[in-house]
Amino acid sequence: MNDATSDIFSLRGRRSTRCINVGNVQVGGDSDITIQSMTTAITRDTLSTLKQIETLTDVGCEIIRVAVPKDADADALAEIVANSPIPVVADVHFHSKFVYKAIDAGCGGVRVNPGNILHFETEVPKICATAKSAGVSLRIGVNAGSLDDSLRALYFESPAEALVESALREAKMFEDNGFYDFKISVKHHDPIVTVKAYEMLAKQGDWPLHLGVTEAGLLFDGTIKGVSAIAILLSLGIGDTIRLSLTANPIEEIKLAKGLLQALRFRTKPVEIIACPTCGRCEIELIELAEKVENAIKDLKPSRPLKVAVMGCAVNGPGEAKEADLGLAGGKGRGILFAKGKVIKTVKEGDMLDELIKLINQA
Repeated sequence: MNDATSDIFSLRGRRSTRCINVGNVQVGGDSDITIQSMTTAITRDTLSTLKQIETLTDVGCEIIRVAVPKDADADALAEIVANSPIPVVADVHFHSKFVYKAIDAGCGGVRVNPGNILHFETEVPKICATAKSAGVSLRIGVNAGSLDDSLRALYFESPAEALVESALREAKMFEDNGFYDFKISVKHHDPIVTVKAYEMLAKQGDWPLHLGVTEAGLLFDGTIKGVSAIAILLSLGIGDTIRLSLTANPIEEIKLAKGLLQALRFRTKPVEIIACPTCGRCEIELIELAEKVENAIKDLKPSRPLKVAVMGCAVNGPGEAKEADLGLAGGKGRGILFAKGKVIKTVKEGDMLDELIKLINQA
């Protein structure tokens, strides 16, 4: 966790977990909370898959998962791994043979869903031995659709308890075979069930936890569900790596995950914009102005993190944005520029944007 979390606005400290490696990225322990997503390209189309991985890496993805439903997809993994700028995790269901192929291909990790892999219990010793020998970590990915039949009745009574019980059984299988390099997820489509499940699981062991709300939905609803559950869990100190799953372009997942971690001060944003809500007091085009400021500073990398306020009137000006390093409060025909709550100068309305950007560049 970086220094931005050490001030008076910080959340509680993170839960202590064991540290594992996903390729060259650490998950758990004292490492940063990492951001994940999943490709939508057909994995065996290596060109499209690698192009998408590169795009997602550019916007901040740190671990990428690819689906491996067929032999051709498994056969493509070696080329993908060799050319991916970030660790690749193979997503395996139904057939254990793809776990071994993924490990042989050099994947940084393999996501297994024990509930739907044929004869998984008999395969566990071999999977653990193979992964351990290769230094590959695993993720136990529990979901409602693949619970063991013995947990069905419990699921309808208490879905969170059923998910956790499944995860505990599977974690024990791994650990009984001397394998400890794994993380766990207990995702659900209901954010309340998700929070309950992770809270219960976090009390049972020191495994790193991968957070997410599965099948969250389209961009609007999915954002609300995913952010609400993940934010609650992170505020409780729970979570080591996250995916904000959406039925949308995965770029949106990365943008939202970055924004969430920055808002909760697990990451530092180079320039953070503070902007007041619009109201009847506002005498400038505040939304347009804030958007122009955001666009102008999006690529800035100042020597220190900056908070920049764009305010619509004197009421929500320097007073309410006094923590801002720099700011602008607009009024009819003019605006005031301020720093740390103190007025610097008054400028004409038409010069407000340029003058503010000039100050930001000088900071």
